[in-house]
Amino acid sequence: RKILIFNYSFMTGNGLFQIVFFLAVLITLAVPLGIFMARVYDDKQYAFNILCPIENFIYRFSGIDKNSEMTWKSYVVAVLLFNFVGFLFAYFLQRWQFLLPLNPALLHAVKPDLAFNTAVSYVTNTNWQAYAGETTLSYISQALALTVQNFVSAATGMAVAIALIRGIVRREADKIGNFWVDLVRGTLYILIPLSVILALLLVSQGVIQNFHPYQKVSYLMHQILPMGPAASQIAIKQLGSNGGGFFGTNSAFPFENPTPFSNFLEMLAIVLIPAAFCFTFGKMVGDKKQGIAIFLVMTIIFVCFLFFAVHAEQGGNRLFNALNIDQSVHTGLWSSPGGNLEGKEMRFGVVNSALWTTVSTAVANGSVNSMLDSYTPLGGMVPIYLMQLGEIVYGGDGSGLYGMLLFVILTVFIAGLMVGRSPEYLGKKIEVFEMKMAALAVLVPHFLILPLTAIAVTSTLGLSSLGNPGMHGFSEILYAFTSSANNNGSAFMGLNTNTVFYNLTTGLAMFIGRFWLIVPVLAIAGSLARKKTIPVTQGTMPTHTMLFVFLVISVIMIIGALTFFPALALGPVVEHLVLINNL
Repeated sequence: RKILIFNYSFMTGNGLFQIVFFLAVLITLAVPLGIFMARVYDDKQYAFNILCPIENFIYRFSGIDKNSEMTWKSYVVAVLLFNFVGFLFAYFLQRWQFLLPLNPALLHAVKPDLAFNTAVSYVTNTNWQAYAGETTLSYISQALALTVQNFVSAATGMAVAIALIRGIVRREADKIGNFWVDLVRGTLYILIPLSVILALLLVSQGVIQNFHPYQKVSYLMHQILPMGPAASQIAIKQLGSNGGGFFGTNSAFPFENPTPFSNFLEMLAIVLIPAAFCFTFGKMVGDKKQGIAIFLVMTIIFVCFLFFAVHAEQGGNRLFNALNIDQSVHTGLWSSPGGNLEGKEMRFGVVNSALWTTVSTAVANGSVNSMLDSYTPLGGMVPIYLMQLGEIVYGGDGSGLYGMLLFVILTVFIAGLMVGRSPEYLGKKIEVFEMKMAALAVLVPHFLILPLTAIAVTSTLGLSSLGNPGMHGFSEILYAFTSSANNNGSAFMGLNTNTVFYNLTTGLAMFIGRFWLIVPVLAIAGSLARKKTIPVTQGTMPTHTMLFVFLVISVIMIIGALTFFPALALGPVVEHLVLINNL
């Protein structure tokens, strides 16, 4: 009995190699990309002659003075105004798609509550989908309403992160940059070139890219195959930490992710820009060790959760073990001696499925290549908890970095109290205003997730579309609001969220979770920019050492544990204990 409960097949050498190789390639590409991005946003080192005429044309056409900078309040107004216009555009395009061309399936208008939810989802970089793309949205809705937002919502997060870095670097200044310039440069010089390269690589692997009508085929049965410009949207959905699938089953669908190599490329694309931002930070503040320290914080947490997820899934379903059912897997390159393969694609296997899930929920991406609802209780707890930490373990494009810097500010403040010194970070004093804003930003998702989950599990509207009762159903609802409030977009899928109740509540969570976090971050940027730089003394706590790295990790884990462990105990933890008790 004890052997059945605790004797897992932890990981094969092949699985370990896949993880190590993935991390090695990530670091190899993230370092030069991070330095390149610093050049893009730093005027002093900015010189890209090929695309400069296009950039200048955009400024002239839009009436933007690229030399005029903004205060933090003006920056906030620009961010909110731009994204509000984007929301209106995405909403009405869905509502009017039946009148527009490129609609070969003759799809009707999207219903109002779903159009609202989807528009908020893509504007906030969440890409939460309560629908199947191939049966709901026309090609023009996919291309204009969604793909455009995939670019600009990611560029918005990147711009906010750059504004915060400028606030840390500048001294006695009241300006933190120009949002319109940061938006254009992030899109033109980073997101578009990388997306073109990735889209071409994906097409080479068999990802479709066309405007053909849906194809009718007959082979043993009659079937309609959806078509469309998938590769272009998939490239930016991954690079932009968006995650919304062109098709309903997302990256588990062969037309989106046909081969192990396309799977590797997409996983790498999900985390590449967020990881590179650590090195962008080190470059722009003039101390590479600071960026490396933040990267280590993210990577240590990521690797720990990754091995926990692989461990849980590699062990297989314990009830099957108790029945002496062989769970061996024989799939060539991706073979393993056992594992929970329910809901997973055989062409990816257990390790790549668990790796993808950990990557996409550590990053604010939300795309899936397996059915999360079929994971073991502890394996399914990993993506929930990673999101509940605030999606700062790499996180979204830009949003992961500024979210992590909020925890760094909290850590500096706590450490300063412990030694009786005024807290400082990179030569700037951390005072009452910064602490209030940091605390507000860190706690906003917490105030959304738990109350909305409580309302859903105690109301008829919240329970009416729940397919699984008990603790697993609770986990599905908790996951839905965790994903939406933290702008991830993935789901357990056992819960039908395409109802008026969930479309409105998750839409509200996505909106507040995105913009009520951005406002305090920009307020901190403005406050720090106005401060003088304090000289380093013997009493200054270094923020690039391993001691500080583990202090930040401790603060992150303690805040997450204190806030969410009771909710997790009611869902996946109890489900795991019940599973053991049934053996």
